[in-house]
Amino acid sequence: MSEESFTNWSMGILLTGLIIFMGFIIWDLGKKSGAGKTGMVALFLVLGFGVMGFVLKNVLVEFMLK
Repeated sequence: MSEESFTNWSMGILLTGLIIFMGFIIWDLGKKSGAGKTGMVALFLVLGFGVMGFVLKNVLVEFMLK
């Protein structure tokens, strides 16, 4: 396995794990703060947009390079 191949695999796996972990952190933050359903939705939307922007940027860069 080449270094480039290993890097691509590990970045994909580890970034997916990080995004899932960040989702857990958002959920835990909402639970500990006593946010209701509306508060949880607001937390996931607002904080999730940052993660979505990061993922979307990577997808757009891949399409622009091809």
